[in-house]
Amino acid sequence: MRTDEHQARREIVRIGRLLYEKGFISASDGNISVRLEPGRILITPSGLHKGFLEPEHMLVVDEEGRPVGPRLSANRHLKPTSELPMHLEAYRQRPDIGAVVHAHPPITIALSIAGISLSECLVPEAIVMLGIIPTTRYATPSSEENRHAIRHLISYHDAIVLQRHGSLTVGNDVMQAFMRLETLEQHARIAFMLAQLGVRSPLPAAEVEKLLRMRQQMGMARPGEAERFCQACGVCHDEGAHLQAIPNDSLYVSPAAQPLAPSITPLDPAGIRDLVSQVVHKTLGDAS
Repeated sequence: MRTDEHQARREIVRIGRLLYEKGFISASDGNISVRLEPGRILITPSGLHKGFLEPEHMLVVDEEGRPVGPRLSANRHLKPTSELPMHLEAYRQRPDIGAVVHAHPPITIALSIAGISLSECLVPEAIVMLGIIPTTRYATPSSEENRHAIRHLISYHDAIVLQRHGSLTVGNDVMQAFMRLETLEQHARIAFMLAQLGVRSPLPAAEVEKLLRMRQQMGMARPGEAERFCQACGVCHDEGAHLQAIPNDSLYVSPAAQPLAPSITPLDPAGIRDLVSQVVHKTLGDAS
């Protein structure tokens, strides 16, 4: 796999601006990287606002994080993102990926703090495009423990929630990694709305199974998914056929996470009107 460096620099700039415009990052948050070829990774610098990058700001490192090649005048005094170890770990575990995006999507972070897992099967698009969405144990940002937190998960998932810290998405290229981030935050937004309504309504196992067939046909399935979907969504394969290749702690759910209700809990029309009235009043105040 070989990626044109000049094109990759421009694409990182474009995605950085999209991350900022979408509200997925602020200030110097987030980082983006692209694998140019084996042994060469293009990555965003530390300390700069990712919404206002220029192509010359990006740095090239090897698989150990050491600088590669000549420096440009615009990046001579810059250092790679402090999250470089997490990016390198993703590439180390996933030779198939070409890009990594780490962002701070606010709803995803809020749900991780509240202990609400995104591993439930709620939205068809999330099931097909992302599969199961795990949450890591909390790890200090920019630390070795953060790298260890994603080590096992990234082998089996294309989108990961970093508890209290954001998200990590990967893809064939940086646009695919960004699109997976968008799908993740949309899924989180819907889960947040359901939590506000006090409703828990996962898709029936038979419907999830249809979506998994679509995912398989699109070539997007990851190793060990049958086990994950059996645990999280009730789509179980033949008895005794569970896969054992995935570490037991690799699908982490915060101890604080509790189901919203044992089953679907619909609100009656009067209850919905009352809820909407309360939200409007809290948001706009008393207009009189």
